[in-house]
Amino acid sequence: MVCSSADGCRNRFVHSLSVSSMTMDVKAVVEFATVTRGLSLVLQAVLNAAIPDHEADAFRPPRTEEALYLDPVVDWLFGGLSHWDAEHFLFIAERGYLYEHNFAFFPLFPIVLRGLAETLLWPLSRWLSVRGRLLLAVALGNSALFLLSVVALYALSRVVLQDRRLALLSSLLYCFTPANVFMTSGYSESLFAALTFGGLFLLEKGFTLRACLALSIATAARSNGLVNIGFLLYLPSLHAISQIRVYRATTKGHSKVLHYIWVILRLLLTSLFGTAVIALPFCAFQYYGYRTFCTPSTSLEQIHPALLSLGERRGYRVPDENGPPPLWCMRPLPLLYSHIQDVYWDVGFLRYFELKQIPNFILAMPMATLAIMAAYAYFQANPELCLRLGLWGTGLEKPTPGFFNPKVFVYVVHSTVLLIFGTLCMHVQVLTRFIASSSPVPFWISAHLLLLNEPFLHRRKTSNPNVQLQTDSKNSLKHTPQNPILALLPHFKACSPTTQSILGYFLSYWILGLALHCNFLPWT
Repeated sequence: MVCSSADGCRNRFVHSLSVSSMTMDVKAVVEFATVTRGLSLVLQAVLNAAIPDHEADAFRPPRTEEALYLDPVVDWLFGGLSHWDAEHFLFIAERGYLYEHNFAFFPLFPIVLRGLAETLLWPLSRWLSVRGRLLLAVALGNSALFLLSVVALYALSRVVLQDRRLALLSSLLYCFTPANVFMTSGYSESLFAALTFGGLFLLEKGFTLRACLALSIATAARSNGLVNIGFLLYLPSLHAISQIRVYRATTKGHSKVLHYIWVILRLLLTSLFGTAVIALPFCAFQYYGYRTFCTPSTSLEQIHPALLSLGERRGYRVPDENGPPPLWCMRPLPLLYSHIQDVYWDVGFLRYFELKQIPNFILAMPMATLAIMAAYAYFQANPELCLRLGLWGTGLEKPTPGFFNPKVFVYVVHSTVLLIFGTLCMHVQVLTRFIASSSPVPFWISAHLLLLNEPFLHRRKTSNPNVQLQTDSKNSLKHTPQNPILALLPHFKACSPTTQSILGYFLSYWILGLALHCNFLPWT
């Protein structure tokens, strides 16, 4: 095709370079993520076999189904993926929501596991029980979901940061996430991260309806998906303000007023619709819990005796149409989720601030430090922008690429909100996976600090992001970029203190999580 003008040729060439670079980067990220998933599965199997399981006071329902031929093999290979909260998800996928405290775990991930067990893994039903197929579904499903999440993170990073190198390094760091064991085992973190990062990417690109759908489905996986409503309120508001500026400069008289009214009306409708769509799964799930326990249709005779016995021994409430309803049903707003967090997990404001919980605060400190550093550095670089909530000011029309881009503002606010809420109102050790599966900021700030302070990455101490990637050949369109993480590891001792701290944190939590969590040791 012949170009109609020099500008057209230049634009087409730049576009082809951008698409080609994204393809190369996605390939590099997916390959590295695949390797880390394989290593995680192998390491958890080896560590689970080498270290005896701790006798933890955790949910361990009895096996009511007879084991088949391959069940011992699958349990030996992937049994480490079924510990702690993973046992709840597996139980729900197999038995449904039987116990009251099961409702702390949202239904999307169990549905995905059961769907894989009954479709893709159904040919193995002669040799594997439902439990065995579910465990295999955890290993395969979470590996695939993690790959989707890392691609979504890279795409989101390219759009927001507008810096190819920073986006690539952030995504490669994510492959060694400190929350690795929760991305690998039977937890919903990989699913939630894929939907959240994907939904935010769609929202950034202007596909509001699709973004609402993705973020709504994310809320069906984890309750903190509700926090994503903030993005839906903020980003369209930013777009509306930008449109009003354009209309103010290009229109006059009654036409200007009509345009203003239309922009504001569309913003209100979008915000109301999006909020309702994202909150719908949470509300529907709470209604299902209310119907299950407040107006039950199940009798105790319909429950397996072994499961009923476990409930009686451990104080797990089961639905009983012949028994009295629980007290929470009588509340003005009978939210089962709030009741469970209060009664079963003792979650509440400042409840975790006890001397005996100091080790857990220490465990959460590195992730908290990254979130605090991100907020502090961003405010220092953009004080006026932050005070104006990123809605107006200089630099919005032609933003500087990199971590200090104005588009990053809402993500820093989001991670800060998660940090404050997680520290004050949750079991603080959960903070690592809570933030790492919900926000790209820990990976953006880590990559930013590495590029700023690490001489091996060939970048001077400046915020200038216009540094080209190294490639294996001078022809960058045909070769995959070098993996900077793998390039740094052989020189770890010679790296800067910043690099040693960041990579040391990521790698140590990556391995320690597999060793401790997979053996019922305290890593939750």
